[in-house]
Amino acid sequence: MKIRTLLIFSALFSNFTQHAAAATFNLPENPGDTVITQFDDDMPLTRSEHDETLLDVARRFSLGQTEIVRLNPDVDRWNVKKGEIVRLPNKHILPDSPREGLTLNVAEYRMYYYLPAQPDQPAQVLSFAHGVGRQDWKTPLGKTTIAKKIKDPVWRPPESIRREHAAMGDPLPVVVPAGPHNPLGAYALYLNLPGDYRIHGTDIDKIFGIGMQITHGCVRMYPEDIEQLYYTVSVGTPVHIVKQPIKVGWLNNVLYIEVHPDLEGEEMTPDQRYNSAIALIQKANNDILPDFNQQALTEALTNLSGIPTAIFERIEMPPVDTIPMAPVIEQPVAPPPSPVIEPSQTTTAIQAPKIAQPTKKVPVSPLGYYSPRAAKQGI
Repeated sequence: MKIRTLLIFSALFSNFTQHAAAATFNLPENPGDTVITQFDDDMPLTRSEHDETLLDVARRFSLGQTEIVRLNPDVDRWNVKKGEIVRLPNKHILPDSPREGLTLNVAEYRMYYYLPAQPDQPAQVLSFAHGVGRQDWKTPLGKTTIAKKIKDPVWRPPESIRREHAAMGDPLPVVVPAGPHNPLGAYALYLNLPGDYRIHGTDIDKIFGIGMQITHGCVRMYPEDIEQLYYTVSVGTPVHIVKQPIKVGWLNNVLYIEVHPDLEGEEMTPDQRYNSAIALIQKANNDILPDFNQQALTEALTNLSGIPTAIFERIEMPPVDTIPMAPVIEQPVAPPPSPVIEPSQTTTAIQAPKIAQPTKKVPVSPLGYYSPRAAKQGI
């Protein structure tokens, strides 16, 4: 672990007066790569400068409750002491969807907004945590668009939700006016779907429900995140809503797998999870199953940490004309014929001396391919 990353996050921490905006990632330079990363370290950390909850840290870095609790199983969710170190995510595998507009992966409680291309600027994607629908009020999947945007929306609860709340002794009014106790928050992006589904903020009573299955099907965000998104996206922006608990992707010839826990009511068996992972690994490697690290895969499928895990590194074959060849050794010229020997002399055959042919060993990987790494190590 590099101390540099801890210092970076400590410095960021001290500069926060309220809450951080979304994480911004540069898209990989190689169009075939799908792993995004912020720092060189695999496990960035932050240090708490005062007593707080783990959920306060999550909100500051636009992380969901489920995500940060899973990353810090030994940290008290409700009592993070001053000076205590909290683990943060660094890498994400982009969902398998078009790189346009918004992609919401309900399985990881996270959305990705692909920023429009700008001249002289690397392609970027913003990433936000969000909450999704409960198992009895599922967030719909599929492709849609942003139909309209409303600031300070008024909420008119559907009759089904009003009946549910009434049965729990919490009756709702017919109209909930805009304000701090409005469940839609201060901003709402309405989706072009039947049923009045939205991407919206939250009220002060449900601020820590981000990153959980807690809504009636809408997508809920932190107030500062929905504000940033509201002023960034436009009406008509495409929205892809997917459910991908297992993602596989490349970065710099290394293949990663990212595995999230199942949503409530949709649990997979270990065999189903393994078979799904194998199919995705094979698909990512041009339909050829590579000789991957079985132990790393097993740990990823068991821990369900949501952290990308490296399972395979491919060795690129250089062009044939760049492979160093053994030097050509010229054969010595055969000696001239022996002079005529008188019969009285002993006749002895004269043969050209045998010269061993030196060769240069081509550096190869354990799989038999030319390996630049092996060349550097003198293998």
